[in-house]
Amino acid sequence: MGIAPVLAVTSGEPAGIGPDLCLQLAQQAPEQPLVVLADRGLLRQRAALLGLDVMLHDYIPQQTASPPHGHLRVLHVPLARPARPGKLNPANSPYVLELLGRAAQGCLSGEFAGMVTAPVHKGIINDAGIPFTGHTEFLAGRTHASQVVMMLAGGGMRVALATTHLALREVPDAISAELLESVLRIIRRDLMRRFGIAHPRILVAGLNPHAGEGGYLGREEIDIMVPLLDSLRAQGLDVSAPLPADTLFTPKRLAQCDCVLAMYHDQGLPVLKHASFGHGVNVTLGLPIIRTSVDHGTALELAGTGNADAGSLLEAIRVAADMARCERMAS
Repeated sequence: MGIAPVLAVTSGEPAGIGPDLCLQLAQQAPEQPLVVLADRGLLRQRAALLGLDVMLHDYIPQQTASPPHGHLRVLHVPLARPARPGKLNPANSPYVLELLGRAAQGCLSGEFAGMVTAPVHKGIINDAGIPFTGHTEFLAGRTHASQVVMMLAGGGMRVALATTHLALREVPDAISAELLESVLRIIRRDLMRRFGIAHPRILVAGLNPHAGEGGYLGREEIDIMVPLLDSLRAQGLDVSAPLPADTLFTPKRLAQCDCVLAMYHDQGLPVLKHASFGHGVNVTLGLPIIRTSVDHGTALELAGTGNADAGSLLEAIRVAADMARCERMAS
């Protein structure tokens, strides 16, 4: 197989736990070669605060071997202002986006095999006057992806979302046959090429309680979902009829699928996060690049305390490496 290409790890919000987690990678020594995108001085300061003995090395693109235990390869991106643990500063919001932009650029050019993202703080980026709804939407714009899908993996399941960061009252109007077909085709394609699943099986949650109860609790299932799903099955896609979400996430059901498609954020993710929080992985499907992320936020109150758990970041690195390997084997 040769040397595994390098993964880019963005350190995220500098006042949060992202830098702490990235420093822990030097102690964990993942097998996958990687480079951390961060301000070098920030990492040094945070390592001193945490009492971690970490040797930082400048990133050199031609070097792909993993550094030894206690060492970390760093691609330096300068902060706009000094960062303090737990203290948000909107002046550093462009820095946070520069981390993402540089990693995405490297993935598009083939410099990186994929990117893994530590958490960012959406609110402070918007406070800086920069419209930002999340990693998923930002990377879709940077890579010119026409449609992307958020999927979380953990606890023995994969859950994808038809809609993401959308107010609940707006969800029914967003559910259309066109959207669902696009989302289901993206899920199927990426499960095949990046997860090595030859014939993906997808269970689809209904939008309404009891999947509409025959139209008495809503007609989206009857008018939109059933005709589309019947058509896709006729074309060879292994997709279920709309299923009641309250009984979908049972062991027997989950054993029959490779992914669940939920209609909205809080329909599917609470179940997965209950089963895997702190060790789950957020995967963006539909991008021309590989991107995974942690399943948690910036945890400002834990920054600089030494109490942050790198489990989700390590799992995100493992999943990204596996996805890259599957893609190489498929090409």
